[in-house]
Amino acid sequence: MRTIGPLAALALVATQMGVSAQTMNVQSLMGDGYTVAGVTQPPGGGAGVFLQKGNALVFCFVVETPDSPTVATKYCKPVK
Repeated sequence: MRTIGPLAALALVATQMGVSAQTMNVQSLMGDGYTVAGVTQPPGGGAGVFLQKGNALVFCFVVETPDSPTVATKYCKPVK
């Protein structure tokens, strides 16, 4: 019964980390003080944007669709 508390806390932290990773996008990072450090074109299409704030570097993959009026962030991941 004692292990339920720590396991529940760990599950809550993992859930919150997943939610923040899903809501991270180019616009939110730039609003948080990140600046564009570079861009690249992956072979599969779309564009890659490197954003930097101090020593933190994040890579975001952005795409467009024919129906969309804007280019949208597909995902962002920290670069280690």
